Amino acid sequence: MSETAPDVGERATPFYCPYCGDEDLRPHGETGGSWHCRGCARVFTLRFVGLEVS
Repeated sequence: MSETAPDVGERATPFYCPYCGDEDLRPHGETGGSWHCRGCARVFTLRFVGLEVS
């Protein structure tokens, strides 16, 4: 059974772009969780889904 954590307003900070591996990332947009990669010009979103307890 998997439970999701409540939205606490913290951003997950990526260390590199999942598409090209570049480390030049900037927050994107008004809402948290969206990032713009200056290396490949992609915009992506991170979201914490939860913890799996086995």
